[in-house]
Amino acid sequence: MITVYTISGAPRPWRVLLGRCFKGLPFETITLKASEGEHQTKEFLSLNPRGTVPVLVDGSVTIRDSLAALAWLDCSYPDPPIFGKISDQTAFVWQQTTECADYLRAAIDRVLTPIFFQNATSASPELLTSAYNAKVELAGLETALGTRSFLSGDSPSAADAVAFPEVRLLQRASDTRAEIIENLGLLNF
Repeated sequence: MITVYTISGAPRPWRVLLGRCFKGLPFETITLKASEGEHQTKEFLSLNPRGTVPVLVDGSVTIRDSLAALAWLDCSYPDPPIFGKISDQTAFVWQQTTECADYLRAAIDRVLTPIFFQNATSASPELLTSAYNAKVELAGLETALGTRSFLSGDSPSAADAVAFPEVRLLQRASDTRAEIIENLGLLNF
């Protein structure tokens, strides 16, 4: 049985959970309580010395990075593939996956970190610039989707598993901090 360790609200484990769902694999989720320091216990640190999530465990295999876990899932359970079946598809999916992991994540983080962790309540010039950059990345997703339901084709891929948590975080901000998100022009992204 695959076990995935997470913390409530942590977006990176969603990537692994979505990859597992796309493949239809049974799994167990262990949700650690960050407020009680469960991610800093000796037991958890033996799985991941960094004390971060996700951590995927399957027998003797322990993986502590979401992209590595997605790649491992795809090699260990190849059907359906989430990184493509042929080299061109695989390169395309990896390209979209890493662009979402690098650029989309950074753009969304630059908007949400001041809002969620620094209690920003007004659209400062810096935050407006960050919102603009997030809109550019979101427009790239819209273009990639075109008329498709998924970023890399007709079925879910690793790129979708990586993009979704970022978009969902922005939606959460729209639900909980609507005024500032509206002032940034991201309410109806």
